Amino acid sequence: MMRNDASERQVQAAHPRHSTWLSANAGSGKTRVLTDRVARLLLAGVEPARILCLTYTKAAASEMQNRLFARLGQWAMKPEDDLRAALTELGIEGGVSRETLAEARRLFARAIETPGGLRIQTIHSFCATLLRRFPLEAGVSPQFTELDDRAAKLLREEIVEEMADHLAPEAVEDLARLYTGEDFAQLSAEVARHATGFAPPMDAAACRALFDLPTDASAQGLISEVLLGGEAELLAETAAILATGSANDVKLAAKIAGISVAPSLGTLVALESALLFGESKVEGKSYTAKLTGLATKATAPKLAHLQDRLDALMLRVEAARPRRLALMAADRTVALHRFAAAFLPLYAQRKLLRGALDFDDLIARAKALLTDPAVAQWVLFRLDGGIDHILVDEAQDTSPDQWRVIELLAQEFTAGAGARDVERTIFVVGDQKQSIYSFQGADVAAFARMRDLFKGRLEAIGAPFQGLELEHSFRSSPAVLRLVDETFPPHLHPDLGGASHHIAFRDAMPGRVEIWPHIPAAENPEDEDWTDPVDLITGEHHAAQLGRRVAERIKAILEAQTPIPDGADFRPVHAGDFLILVRRRSPLFSEVIRACKALQLPIAGADRLHLGGEIAVKDITALLAFLSTPEDDLALAELLRSPMLGWTEDMLYRLAQPRKGYLWEALRHDPDHLETTRILKDMRDQADFLRPFDLIERMLTRHDGRRKLLARLGSEAEDGIDELLSQALAYERNDVPSLTGFLTWLQTDDVQVKRQMDSAGQKIRVMTVHGSKGLEAPVVILPDTADHSPRDRDEIYRLGETAVWRTEGAGSPAAITDIRRARQDRQRAESMRLLYVALTRAQSWLIVASAGKLASEKEAKKGEDREPAWYDLIRAGALRLGADAGEDGVLRHGFGDWPAAVKAEKVEMPALPPALPQWLGLPATEPARPPQALSPSGLGGAKVIFGDHLGESEDAKLRGTWLHLLLEHLPGKETTQWPTLAASLIPDPAECAAMLDEAARVIAAPDLAPVFAADALTEVAITADYQGQRLYGAIDRLVVTADRVLAVDYKSNTLVPNRAEDVPEGLKRQMAAYRAALAQIYPGRQIETAILWTKTAVLMPV
Repeated sequence: MMRNDASERQVQAAHPRHSTWLSANAGSGKTRVLTDRVARLLLAGVEPARILCLTYTKAAASEMQNRLFARLGQWAMKPEDDLRAALTELGIEGGVSRETLAEARRLFARAIETPGGLRIQTIHSFCATLLRRFPLEAGVSPQFTELDDRAAKLLREEIVEEMADHLAPEAVEDLARLYTGEDFAQLSAEVARHATGFAPPMDAAACRALFDLPTDASAQGLISEVLLGGEAELLAETAAILATGSANDVKLAAKIAGISVAPSLGTLVALESALLFGESKVEGKSYTAKLTGLATKATAPKLAHLQDRLDALMLRVEAARPRRLALMAADRTVALHRFAAAFLPLYAQRKLLRGALDFDDLIARAKALLTDPAVAQWVLFRLDGGIDHILVDEAQDTSPDQWRVIELLAQEFTAGAGARDVERTIFVVGDQKQSIYSFQGADVAAFARMRDLFKGRLEAIGAPFQGLELEHSFRSSPAVLRLVDETFPPHLHPDLGGASHHIAFRDAMPGRVEIWPHIPAAENPEDEDWTDPVDLITGEHHAAQLGRRVAERIKAILEAQTPIPDGADFRPVHAGDFLILVRRRSPLFSEVIRACKALQLPIAGADRLHLGGEIAVKDITALLAFLSTPEDDLALAELLRSPMLGWTEDMLYRLAQPRKGYLWEALRHDPDHLETTRILKDMRDQADFLRPFDLIERMLTRHDGRRKLLARLGSEAEDGIDELLSQALAYERNDVPSLTGFLTWLQTDDVQVKRQMDSAGQKIRVMTVHGSKGLEAPVVILPDTADHSPRDRDEIYRLGETAVWRTEGAGSPAAITDIRRARQDRQRAESMRLLYVALTRAQSWLIVASAGKLASEKEAKKGEDREPAWYDLIRAGALRLGADAGEDGVLRHGFGDWPAAVKAEKVEMPALPPALPQWLGLPATEPARPPQALSPSGLGGAKVIFGDHLGESEDAKLRGTWLHLLLEHLPGKETTQWPTLAASLIPDPAECAAMLDEAARVIAAPDLAPVFAADALTEVAITADYQGQRLYGAIDRLVVTADRVLAVDYKSNTLVPNRAEDVPEGLKRQMAAYRAALAQIYPGRQIETAILWTKTAVLMPV
């Protein structure tokens, strides 16, 4: 069978007997290669349980597993010739035998029946499985839970609060005094993430050595080197002379006059500001002494007699500055390490007490388990019997710690013969050009480093190893791929992680590229209304202009039913074909969505939602706040105006304006809104009994709240509603559920909802480039391509293996400056890879736009290390391809024939959702309910005679219960055992003796001997129909003979009636119920009922 070059590469990469390191371009079919390789391993007889496939995300693991099961399921059902062709295409060599066909048909059942299923999982999931398999060796609870980000954040905040309160207040105070950020919780999260950088915590001497200072360096020592004496007079005289000069001299004079020559580092900072040059692009001039430039030329002669002393002071200040910066950085790092020394053990201890591990713990514990000399060999020996083939997906986004786990798992693979003499392979696929997750720990350089490591180890034992590349793209047209290659000229290849070279598999597929004219920066007008929100984007803003242009262009394309390539033919474009990608969720992101909605275009909304900012969630939260505090007028007003109740502003005003008290009181007494009152009263009646989840679900379902919210807010509101319900369940799992507790829990964190946008259902998708990884679309629009200055949000850097606290800009010592520059270089390189990912999402049509600031040519020449704007790179690449600019200023590049219209029969409009049946909107019919259960003692009426107030007290009821227990258990027992038995039944020793005396007197009464005879029954449960309902009860004592049944009920009332006629009504009803029930159970016998008054030991027939 002849294969094309692209398919041949895929078959070669999927060979099951060769370890393979695969570099795969975007759209080259790497997921298919992974699936093919697993299928071929199974065909080669490998047990499913011996294959481990590690993916980057759960979604990728799910997709691969679905693809594999679909493939194996098809093989089980294919006709023989079709199956033979499929296996040949897969790469089975030497012909497909009948045995191979039979084996292929059995694979689906084998995979399904494998205990635990196929091991296709994320690295975190695998580490969790490993730790649960070896909990004792790993030192974790076998039932440990995995802390999600929210739970971990709440735990860290709780610990920091306790530290500040009493556990380590000095450490928190020192850190807070130096911290100038906005989110202390984020700093504690970074401390937890860099835990290994604080092992062991460093003291002051060690931190000074880290920054190349003497271990005994101090602020006072440094100050004494600069301030030798007489500086106050020198500066005062200098300031007085400068004050007589030009405007610049006067300004400097004021600065010098303001310096207080005190022995502090602040004095050195003030001296540096006045006596040293600032930051300069001139080599070697930054922060040097103003030896010849302190004063203007006209004023300088007046300072001649002071110049030598001033020059010496300035040189001392210049020499001290690097050490001052290092000393301050060391002091900051000491405070950070002191905090970490208290925080990290507490954090670890709390997680241990909860039996919980966070995501970093899973990797760290697994790595520790596999490197622990005491148990590592035992664990690897056990795993050696379980894993023969490791496959790693998206390897470019794997962190060093994760690589270390993989390396340890494959240790036996590269050590020659293991516990079993079997072939073992490792398969790694990735693309350095798509490594964009450094903020999650990904190390792009590790991809090549680990390739060389495994290659050397495998070749050393003679195991086959192949390094392959997949350059064919099955996704994009030649027009798009040529632009991608031209956008990244050779000088950008190091940043990209390799050369950009693509081959279009569908080399005849038409394609288009449009680059719109740049929209210059235009801020909001200065004469804006003072009542407008401070973050309001007006229509003149460049982001709003570009948002409208994007929306209008999409609308024009849709209305014209512009054709789009569809296989070998064309079809009309629909809204689901558009994918709009931005770098971050900036104002442009919101303006594009707003503009599309304004033109009523079908749009899926944002790809990530802030739960607290969702209108539907705010409405439901207002409901919960009202239920928690009915006097909260604002919450009730918000609820009334929500779609769930549908009030207008006028309706609310007419209710609220004339009221005298709370809004809820006014509503309850308003006859015009009975339906609203009925709903809210029902919810209030349930608020004390239902958990938060059940309360929300009751409003959404029973009172039709979900339908009303979606009808007003659109289907995108459903994600927020569902996430709120998920948060309610998560809260109930971790805390004692209460309404106020849940409201507080919601307010402690800004929960974000990540929406699944891979299938948006015929709607325009808008998302970040990071979120689009793995997706594709016929039409991709990149509007966010102007200048971008990435912000370094990390507070903690690594100096070697040690964690240090970042210092800002010019206030950084050389060591931290070098780290910052290296990080900026990595961010710039990652920006290029992010652009590569964005461009390669497009199948046939790419539109590039830009708004805001673009560096001018002069600025570009000045700032050699400036990150090039994406727009400039793409435009330059298009021009190199020979793109032409039309009259509208749009730069266009195309390939292939693109028809102006398509045939009518090819138009495939998106199908409307089917109409829901009418019954779905009607309330469900009341189910047939079983007869209501009745209790004989619950039929109403008084239980004591008039004046017996003590008999209704809780103490009297408790004594009655104890007496019943004694009369139930003492008869038939030896009297010598009664005291011990009574003590076990009655916990109160003071009452026990009196109760025992009363019970003994009743049992010993001669007239009551038949009641306590050995054949009498005790505590007899009965069930019978009574007045159309079901009766359930228990008779204290039942005497049954051939023709007579006597039911006796004990009563311990303090006032006993003398006649049966005086028995309280409630007791008569109880005995009548017993009589009716027994008449059904014992038909034909005489039924008698009686009350045994324990106080008088009298049996009274009733």
